Amino acid sequence: MDINFSAEDLAFRDEVREFFDQEYDSAIKAKLSSKVGEEYKQGMVDWQKKLYAKGWVAPGWPAEYGGTEWTSTQKFIYETERGLAGIPDVVPFGLKMVAPVIYTFGNEEQKGRFLPRILESKDWWCQGYSEPGAGSDLAALNTTADYAGDNYIVNGRKIWTTFAQYADWIFCLVRTSKGMRKQQGISFLLIDMNTPGIEVKPIVTIDGKHSLNEVLFENVKVPAENLIGEQDKGWTYAKALLAHERTGMAEVADSTRMLEALKQRARVEVNGGNAMIDDPIFQMRLSNIEMELMALEYTELRVFASMAAGGMPGPESSLLKIKGTEISQAIHELQLQLASFYGGALPEDLNADELKHDFAFEARGKYMYGRAATIYGGSNEVQRNVIAKAVLGL
Repeated sequence: MDINFSAEDLAFRDEVREFFDQEYDSAIKAKLSSKVGEEYKQGMVDWQKKLYAKGWVAPGWPAEYGGTEWTSTQKFIYETERGLAGIPDVVPFGLKMVAPVIYTFGNEEQKGRFLPRILESKDWWCQGYSEPGAGSDLAALNTTADYAGDNYIVNGRKIWTTFAQYADWIFCLVRTSKGMRKQQGISFLLIDMNTPGIEVKPIVTIDGKHSLNEVLFENVKVPAENLIGEQDKGWTYAKALLAHERTGMAEVADSTRMLEALKQRARVEVNGGNAMIDDPIFQMRLSNIEMELMALEYTELRVFASMAAGGMPGPESSLLKIKGTEISQAIHELQLQLASFYGGALPEDLNADELKHDFAFEARGKYMYGRAATIYGGSNEVQRNVIAKAVLGL
């Protein structure tokens, strides 16, 4: 695999940098600074519409539906520059998760109905997968969808549903048949969140923010035309979606940016009269992360190249998910170490001026929320089982 950038690649990199410098302006940054809330949602929509106007909002889509036709190298360059610039990725639930399911398994009416609105950020989507008692063992889900004439009647609960409080639509795994293997009898439904019988309950996480929710369905009537593919075949579509999700969880560029910021902070933070960057133990931990991150970057490049050649993410997506989230957590731990005991301060205790530590709250918040990274998207323990089965034949 040739890892050298061509003249065309370098020109593309310059174009990406120029676009980010000009379009990711202070107004959008201000809206996105809170990470949650209606202002955050509007900031994401504003930014995604700028990407749409440029033609860059859906690099992974086929060109016929609005994709870019970028090479794997261009996709890598774009993601690298985005991460290094500190620009958040698009909200994945529509553009990166349900859209590939729709354009791969949906019918022409569904493609024409949903894809343009996803592309233009007119609809905000959320994911209805996990349930109380069905998280890592997703196939144990109990939310039912009973066929009744031209509709399905949905009853059940979904949990850990990110941004459901803003969502216009939710894509759901539901049980449509019983008396067979648990992976069978599952269907993939698209549900309008304004349908009567849907209730969204907030879940405030340990970092004090509200991004997660529980979604309750009570006799929710869903048109049968919102079924993706065939009834009882939803597990196949769900696995395809999860492979795309896990591939995107490597977040090499984001970790690279966090690591560089960590180094800069370590040059000014002092322990025992010496800068933390000179501490041998700290240096060892930092070097270990850098080596792991470099290996992950090359693995991600190989996966991109395979996908560009027409391949689908396989067990490699599980590997990227495992290593990407573990590296991210390792960086969060080092950030918290730099914040020292200030990292445990709650926002209502002392402000940044009193602490003399302007990044302590951020370090604490990232560490707390980052604990979930090895769980969501399929726990890392389950991903190791996937690799053992698919690669080693165990």
